[in-house]
Amino acid sequence: MTEDINVLALVKGSERYVFLYDDTSRAETLRTLGRYASNPELSFTWYDAAVLSQKIRQECHKHAHSRRFNLPLATDADDLF
Repeated sequence: MTEDINVLALVKGSERYVFLYDDTSRAETLRTLGRYASNPELSFTWYDAAVLSQKIRQECHKHAHSRRFNLPLATDADDLF
């Protein structure tokens, strides 16, 4: 089974913020957004962190729903034998 890698990117002027994360590193990515927003040396703002964290959470919910509906049912033919 392969693990999906999510890509989240933000372009602000000449700066590029690119975040790569999988399901197991989602929480750490959210913390990183906060650390970047609190760093005065970056143009990354709390608004940027809020928007990107919302995208991460939406993606998580979307995948959770699709995984839930793709599970095999007990009535599937494979389970009868």
